Amino acid sequence: MATFTLEFPYRRSLGPVVGGFFTGLRDGKVLASRTKDGRVLCPPLEYDPETGESVEPELIEVAAEGVVELATYIDAPMQKHPLPEPFSWALVKLDGADTSLLHAARGRVAKGDRVKIRWREERTGNITDIECFEAV
Repeated sequence: MATFTLEFPYRRSLGPVVGGFFTGLRDGKVLASRTKDGRVLCPPLEYDPETGESVEPELIEVAAEGVVELATYIDAPMQKHPLPEPFSWALVKLDGADTSLLHAARGRVAKGDRVKIRWREERTGNITDIECFEAV
């Protein structure tokens, strides 16, 4: 039997939009992009997914609190998951945003619940700087 190792022997630049988003997370802020027609995309994109146009160059801050749009409960998480106790995967529309961010939420949350970000104490500019969402 042949051995196969999957590798990605290159580095990818995140660019100003996605890189700015992760820098914001490191600094305890959630940044979003604004489309030409004023919609706020969080997480930010470099282009408007509806028109293909580029977004405004400046990232804007949205709240660290919002509303659960959809959620699913995981009662037996895998051992390597950052939340080893039961949790929910949730699409959260942060206050000030028009789109939703997918992340883990502590315990069971449901559509319409208000949640807020629980930040990691030591942040590095990664999506895991958001430890999870918690019920408000």
